[in-house]
Amino acid sequence: MAHTVVCIAESINIMSKRIGPAMRERNPLPIQQMAKEETELGADYLDLNIGPAKKDGPELASWIVKVVEEVVDTPLSLDTTNPEAMIAGIKASKNPSRILMNSISIQPERLEKLGPFAAEVGCDVVALLWGLEGLPRDANERAALAVDLIMKLNEYGIPNEKIWVDPILTPITLGAEQIQEALLFLSMLQDIAPGAKSTIGLSNVSNGVASHLRPYLNRVMLMMLMKYNIYSAIVDVYDKELVEIAKGKHPDWVALVHRMMDGDEPDPKTLSPKELEIYKTYKVLSGQTIFSESWLEL
Repeated sequence: MAHTVVCIAESINIMSKRIGPAMRERNPLPIQQMAKEETELGADYLDLNIGPAKKDGPELASWIVKVVEEVVDTPLSLDTTNPEAMIAGIKASKNPSRILMNSISIQPERLEKLGPFAAEVGCDVVALLWGLEGLPRDANERAALAVDLIMKLNEYGIPNEKIWVDPILTPITLGAEQIQEALLFLSMLQDIAPGAKSTIGLSNVSNGVASHLRPYLNRVMLMMLMKYNIYSAIVDVYDKELVEIAKGKHPDWVALVHRMMDGDEPDPKTLSPKELEIYKTYKVLSGQTIFSESWLEL
């Protein structure tokens, strides 16, 4: 059976031109409309990203959880760096144990507030591998941080099965090295924390790239992550082809990428136009070709 990936829809986001103003003005309609659209497009979870929400976080988080739950039954991922907002939003839900807490990290001010609360309500948590010094430098630093963070979460009473580890994906515009380190970490995860789940902000990989080119990078990146059994990803569900890949509908494309990851180099002359697009994009994401926005034309 083809590997499938749980899709967490990313578009209800304070940074969005369509949604940001609606959040600030507490206008439920655009948010409810998007929640319905994302659900119809195949979202398994809806990410509600309210950002740091320094001024009115708890009130905004409670409000948005309620307005979305009014119109869809899709599970929610509440996405904020504000611990008080996180707690208020999860408490406002009809079913707090069904909300994904996105995210918890090793910083004491977040961990000490959110860890015991997550254990108490029984919700799943995203364990974000952002260290005290920022982004870990490589797979080994990610592994060491994951061990520390998961151990602390276990001590609060949160089992591995409720922990979704996010190794943090960085943009290809910064080079491919950190992308390889995130993949390498995922290959180690089940040894480090048997039963733990994984997640990743997929669109980060194409951040800063011209918008018409972003889907090509996102799709092939997802196929690469699937080699290491990524459990879920925060994705643009408006990209129909991406959702199809996540739902296991293009096993031939995925197999092509996985063969290349294993060192099996196809002859570009034998590839269809679609396969060639995947081949060229893989070369960029794996660091074999230097990234430029003309990578598909080379």
